[in-house]
Amino acid sequence: MNKYISILAISISLISTIAFASDDKFDYENFVKQYHQAMTNTQQPGVSKEDLEIYLSFLTDDVGNQHFPNAPDDSREPDGKKLMREGMSRYLGVHTDYKAKILEYIVGYNSIALKHTFSATGLRSDGSEFSYSKVVLDVLELENGKVSVIRRYGK
Repeated sequence: MNKYISILAISISLISTIAFASDDKFDYENFVKQYHQAMTNTQQPGVSKEDLEIYLSFLTDDVGNQHFPNAPDDSREPDGKKLMREGMSRYLGVHTDYKAKILEYIVGYNSIALKHTFSATGLRSDGSEFSYSKVVLDVLELENGKVSVIRRYGK
């Protein structure tokens, strides 16, 4: 029940954030918190397809995604969101533990530089375990209140 309340709260907040985006008073702080929470939710144990759709609702349909070293091209594609849905769906539910935290962010005109940390443990499809911890910088370009390009920099 609490999960559905959380989903409803995020959805209502997203609608209000998008409404701000049509004004000159875009609420970057609120957007960063909501975006990061939605992204974090997609990595949690017990994640659902609804969690993924909430995250994807922050993105334009033609979102570009640059993620070094795996995806060095930041080109926006007409089916960018669809491609992200397919790619992220392969990994839903693989984590047994996931923690994330915003370290800092800076906003510019239609852009956000978001420095955050995350750590995870989980199981691969072959049953072997994995764990990792990273600090990354995501540079987000916004268009009409949604993320149009994601550039992830990290080791």
